[in-house]
Amino acid sequence: MAQQLTRDDLYSLEKYQEIRNDMRSEVMAHKKNRNLSIGPNVTMYFEDPVTIKYQIQEMLRAEKIFDAEGITEELDTYNPLIPDGTNWKGTMMIEYVDVDERIEALANLIGIDRQTWVQVEGFDKVFAITNEDLERETEEKTSAVHFMRFELEDAMVEAAKQGAAISVGIDHENYTHAVDPVPENYRVALVNDLK
Repeated sequence: MAQQLTRDDLYSLEKYQEIRNDMRSEVMAHKKNRNLSIGPNVTMYFEDPVTIKYQIQEMLRAEKIFDAEGITEELDTYNPLIPDGTNWKGTMMIEYVDVDERIEALANLIGIDRQTWVQVEGFDKVFAITNEDLERETEEKTSAVHFMRFELEDAMVEAAKQGAAISVGIDHENYTHAVDPVPENYRVALVNDLK
């Protein structure tokens, strides 16, 4: 089960600089089992303490934050993205290389975040609770980045831990894709997030 990060879990800026390349390599390898392409233009980045610790370290480095108050602020910002043991949390990225195509897509994909789901074999789809931090769409367009939480019932958690298949998909009228089921390496990574 995932736990919240504290200041004690983080490296000083100096220490992080020393180990940054090694940590980055480890985290990139770790993410290979957590970054799931859903169709050609959406990637779901399932977060956990490893991915969030790296994100915080990179933010502290980029912003040169070393004071207690600043570090606490980063922890408060990113800790909510760590799964609690009864859910999966992810960052959805809508990705189009061509700028004009991206602008058109974001106008046509309003609500895509709320049409994104996970499903444990034998149970109904669980649709995402999204963007709890702030509103990420207007009447004209959606954001290219969405933060999601998928709350699971106890029976779903138990079934997943017992080996049930897990699927992830999107049922938006302009973007319908699914990974059904996810490959075993993703399934194992997701089960590791559960209590």
